[in-house]
Order: sequence, then C-alpha cells, then structure tokens
Amino acid sequence: MAAPVPDPASLVSELKEVRRAGPVRLRGRALPALESAADAVVPSTAGTTGAAVESLLRLAVSQLDAGTLRTAAEYTLGLAPGTRDRPASERRARAAEVYRVSVERFRKDHEVVVLEQVAEHILRLAAAPAAAPAPTAGPGGGTHRTVRCPAGGRQVELTLHVHPVDLLREVDVVVSPSNLHFALPEPYKSSVAASLRRASARHGVTGDVLADPVQDELRAWAAEHGVAGRAVRPGTVAATGSGALVEQGVRRIYHAAVAVPRAGTNDYDVLPTDVTRAAARALAVLAEEHRRFDPPLRSICFPLLGSGRGGLPHEVSLAAVWAAVEAELARGAQWEVHFVVRTPEAAALVERIPAGLGPAHDRRPAG
Repeated sequence: MAAPVPDPASLVSELKEVRRAGPVRLRGRALPALESAADAVVPSTAGTTGAAVESLLRLAVSQLDAGTLRTAAEYTLGLAPGTRDRPASERRARAAEVYRVSVERFRKDHEVVVLEQVAEHILRLAAAPAAAPAPTAGPGGGTHRTVRCPAGGRQVELTLHVHPVDLLREVDVVVSPSNLHFALPEPYKSSVAASLRRASARHGVTGDVLADPVQDELRAWAAEHGVAGRAVRPGTVAATGSGALVEQGVRRIYHAAVAVPRAGTNDYDVLPTDVTRAAARALAVLAEEHRRFDPPLRSICFPLLGSGRGGLPHEVSLAAVWAAVEAELARGAQWEVHFVVRTPEAAALVERIPAGLGPAHDRRPAG
C-alpha cells in the first residue's frame, strides 16, 4: 500500500523544525510528514530515518531553480557544504546574504517562500515517486547511483551523483569548466565554476569571504605558465587545490578550458572536440600527480562540460566527455569515475551509457 501524500501545511511545519535542528540532529525527532514522503521516494537502503529524510530534502532542493532560491534553501536547511552542524541563526544569516537582505526581512518573507517551494517539490516527488530518480545515501548524504558499463572488454562502474556539484563528498578531483582565460565567474552565480568557487572560499561566521584560494591559485598558475592576461588553447587544464572543499574530501579542482568567448558578446562557443580534449587532459593530469598525494588521488568527477552557458545539449556534452573516459578505462586505467548532474533528465542520459550513446557527439547545437 502506497504511503499517503502529506499535506503542504504539515510539510512546511516540519521543514521549519529541520531548519532549527539541522541535518545532524534529525534522529529521534517526530517528522511524520517528511518520513511519509521519504518512504515513497527514497529507497529503504538510504539508512536511518534521518538519512532518508536528508536524502529527500537534497533531492527536492536540487530541483529548485538554480541561483538564489536553491542556494538559500541549501543554507536554510543545512545542506550547503560545511553547514550541516552549524547553528540555525548562522545558517539563516548566510541565506539572508544570498538575497542581500537583513536577517529579519529574510525570516519574515524570503524564508517562508523558500520552505514553501521545498515543500512543493517534496509533494511532487511523493505524488509520482516512479518518475523521480531513485536516490541512495552517498558519502555526504547526497543522491547517487552506480552505472555499470563495458569499456575495453571489461565491466567498469561509474558513480552518478544527482545533486549540486558543491555537495560532492569524498571525491578526490572535480573537473570545473572554464573559459580560455581561466577567469572565474562571480561566486553568487549558479554555474558549476561559480558553485565550486563559492564552496572553496573561506567564510567568516556572517558569511563574509575571508579568502578566495582557488582564484588565487589560478592566477598563480597562469603567471607560472606565462599565460597571465591571455587565452590558453582549448582543452588546457589547470590544476589547483580545493580550498575549503578539502573538508568534504575534495582535494583538487581541475579547471578545463572549454568555453571560447564570442567577440563583442557575453556568450561562449564550445566545441565537443574541445570537451573531449579537456576530459582526456584532466585524466592525464590525474595520472601525472596522483602519487604526489597521501593517500594517492584515485577518483575524479565530471560535470557535463559546456552544457551551461556554452550551449551544448546535455547528450552532446556527455558523449564528448565519455569518449575520453571510455578510452582511458579501455586502456586498463583504474580510476574511480564519477559524473555529477542536476536534473533527472541529465541523469537518465548518463544511465544510457551501457546501451550506447550513439552519434550525439557528432552533432553541433543549433545557432
């Protein structure tokens, strides 16, 4: 018998309780509406009730509009990196900064909207669980699944994450798309590179940025390689540390130059061949430096490079990345390969890899 769909008012009330407690203090709390929704959406393998509720929350928040709404929800509910055990007042202050309003105004206005939107997406998931991605509890509570596929005459396992990139846990290297100048976007934006910049920064208790280490390291890399102030070749990869993300087990960020600025505009062009070249180079950099670390680097995570402002359709980007990954794994490489996506539709494409992606990488986006 299917679990009853909870009513919106009960969900919002319980989300307020989660906001006060934070994810690390859910065990033992009475959250019947959220637990009912989690029973419908999250597999029993998610672990404890608290873990199942947290997985449900991460899944619902991941489907909010990218940008201020999603970011504020992550801070409010303690789902943003480094906030799971932070006091409710601190998380509220950070969420208020996202909207650039006072804490009091955020509490009375924006926070209500944020929690109502999360509740709405929980209701959608609970009402149609068969259409929702089947999450499991990952190392950091996010959703992930295993995709088994052939490569070079053997079966390999890929790990697919369906959540924001800055919620990754215990993955040694994450690949970040970049333009040819390695100019990072402003941290308040919603792209992969902006999310990683925001998550890697060191913040004070009020959310003020105390240090921006990835930006500093990228500038140092450009100066060291004699490319400061000018473009690199498409497919170039710059390796930096991960700043505050090291606390989540992410130790390196590989910045992949794939976006070619279009003269006279704010737009970019991305070629699938450059995405393949960048993915192959990222794997080569991993091979070059993995033994310099203790323990050695072993895992690497790819987003769908060039599928944001670069304009590549998801299937084109995936095919271009997979061309490099498959070639590496077919040669016998033992890397643990991960993909991270934001939507169920993109996740479904990754899950099609075992059946073959077809000629998607040969197609160019219109315009």
